[in-house]
Amino acid sequence: MTELASLHRVMPSLVVTPAVVGHRGASGHRPEHTLEAYRLAIRMGADDIELDLVPTRDGVLVARHESEIGTTTDVAAHPEFADRRSTRTIDGVEQTGWFVDDFTVAELKTLTARERFPDLRPGSASYDGQCGVPTFNEVLAMVHAESVRSGRSIGVMAELKQAAHFDATGLPVDRALLADLRRHGLDHPRSRVTVMSFETGILRRLARQTGVAILQLLEEAHLRPADLVAAGDPRTYGDLCTPAGLAFIDEYADGIGAHKALVLPRDEAGRLGEPTRLVRDAHRLWLTVHVWTLRRENRWLPVDLRSDESPDGHGDLAAEARAFLDAGVDGLITDHPELLLEVRGALV
Repeated sequence: MTELASLHRVMPSLVVTPAVVGHRGASGHRPEHTLEAYRLAIRMGADDIELDLVPTRDGVLVARHESEIGTTTDVAAHPEFADRRSTRTIDGVEQTGWFVDDFTVAELKTLTARERFPDLRPGSASYDGQCGVPTFNEVLAMVHAESVRSGRSIGVMAELKQAAHFDATGLPVDRALLADLRRHGLDHPRSRVTVMSFETGILRRLARQTGVAILQLLEEAHLRPADLVAAGDPRTYGDLCTPAGLAFIDEYADGIGAHKALVLPRDEAGRLGEPTRLVRDAHRLWLTVHVWTLRRENRWLPVDLRSDESPDGHGDLAAEARAFLDAGVDGLITDHPELLLEVRGALV
């Protein structure tokens, strides 16, 4: 074990296992990445909330799934920001819209959040216009207040988005992250904060700067981390799932956050298949395994767990959750924490 890895192995286990994590809050019920969505997940009983972080033009971390905000806010309805619509390439993908790093935090505070999937989730869409865009600082303050109110410690799993891209634009996300953690006295191994990314470089850098838990996110096997692509490194996420790849991750991280298919792939007909070796191989290195993202709508379920042919119908999410728990995962990241808490409760 390297010195870098040993820094993180001193972290005690403070999380209920298997953990139920509110993905972008209770995003099956409220617009994602809003204080209302996070608070609802906590009050449903989630052990942790998961959020994505991107920086504003003035270097403040805010909770958005990516830097483009046209689909999850009402920015298009603000004529004063019409000239900020632009096209740019981020991590090799061309995007057109409004980008968070073209706005100050004060300007973002004039926007309201919108449901990403209004056709699938009309109940959540009914809250459009009622929720703002929170800063990471505001989320940490809310989590502390909810921890006090509920008498339990609530974890925060913070994903850093597009870190190499923001490095290149002069907005390093690790600097802002550590400043917010230190402001709240959370930059230590017992803080119940986990920092995550799909990129390896930012996590290796953070492992040298902080004692909070580090989790390497893993996409589908054929895809590649954006920072490795930029560096000319040919490794895919599938390569990082091999014993050699997991040993590399073990040098700086405490766990992995795996795409569902990396743990339970689907067969040619789209049905849920048998577990891979990933959980077993990760556990041999004392790496925890979370899986993402469990959702109840048919669109995201294996065909054998769908209720019917309609994409917005509600299938058997409980059965999918039980299959992942049987596979030995340590955490389930979900848009519907209340349903997975019932599954976990039935197993106790």
